[in-house]
Amino acid sequence: MFTVFLRFAEHRARAPEFMDGHKAWIKQGFDDGVFLMVGSLQPNMGGAILAHAIARDALEARVKNDPFVVEGIVTAEILEITPARADERLSFLMG
Repeated sequence: MFTVFLRFAEHRARAPEFMDGHKAWIKQGFDDGVFLMVGSLQPNMGGAILAHAIARDALEARVKNDPFVVEGIVTAEILEITPARADERLSFLMG
């Protein structure tokens, strides 16, 4: 399981130009069953993604294709989590 932090960067002001492509990239992550949740980092710092069912190198490649990353709107940091205990509602993450 991974947490991806997409923190605003130098070209943050250009985000509206690439929002449609970024949203399409997010949709593809959900369609592929990789993204579990996306949301905003507060206060207005960027975004975060919970991802699973993917190898780290494949996730890194996917993140590099986000238009926001390509255009320098955000920088990406990927943190890997090895679950040790979870509520039964999240048991699918333990495998």
